[in-house]
Amino acid sequence: MPSRPWWTVGRPVGWHDDELLGFDLETTGVDRFSDVPVSFALVTVRRGRVVDRRTALVNPGRDIPAGATAIHGITSGRARALGLPLAEAVELLADAVVAASRRGVPVVGMKLDYDLTILDVQCRLVDGRGLEDRGFCGPVLDALVLDRRFDRYRKGRRRLVDLCDQYCVSIDHAHDAAADAEAAVGVVLALCRRFPRLGCMQPENLHLAQGWWHRRWARSYDAWRRDQEMPPLDPREEQWPIALADLPGEEDLPGEGDVLGMGVDVPVDVPA
Repeated sequence: MPSRPWWTVGRPVGWHDDELLGFDLETTGVDRFSDVPVSFALVTVRRGRVVDRRTALVNPGRDIPAGATAIHGITSGRARALGLPLAEAVELLADAVVAASRRGVPVVGMKLDYDLTILDVQCRLVDGRGLEDRGFCGPVLDALVLDRRFDRYRKGRRRLVDLCDQYCVSIDHAHDAAADAEAAVGVVLALCRRFPRLGCMQPENLHLAQGWWHRRWARSYDAWRRDQEMPPLDPREEQWPIALADLPGEEDLPGEGDVLGMGVDVPVDVPA
């Protein structure tokens, strides 16, 4: 029997065998700029194994809509009775991701431009400082962005449960923060096995590349929506991993030359 999970066997040791921090929020809704957490998970993984989990309910200071409760099962009464105060939870989460960033530990999750933007917005409401003001600069590894890039022509949905099915990763309780965080890490590690070139890239370079890959995807998707006479995307959808309420200028975003210069924009449509 292998001494490590299957997705880590047969590969050189790299960032995927070092420490990773899985991060996930369950929230009051889908608006990154106005909704707030009702639970969180921080899952530390080393050599493919979970070594620590920190989870808690959060009192959002407002009622949790019935639609949100139907998804994650957290009621307003339960959050009020058992949850951490919102400001306390925000500080705890900000401290955790900033500490990981300072140590070079990748923060891993699914569609992290949602979770990190919510956290950034709430940080600013606490004391006026966003995550970057507090020292966060990544690296971030987003299962959705990486899957879209490395298996870009695969048809079908790309929800976390779909990626888990695609990459044979177990997820027993979808929309539970701890289960989602752990599963997202599993998907990223499985991606490394299917596309070994991914594991050879430096997380810092991947962080920058994902911002460009995501922006290119968002622009392509927006063009498709317009062709279908559907409403255009909010321009802030182009921002990754943290979207700001005020759009930055083009000069503040990585360009194609920046990414190509790092050697990460390589053909990745088939396994290396």
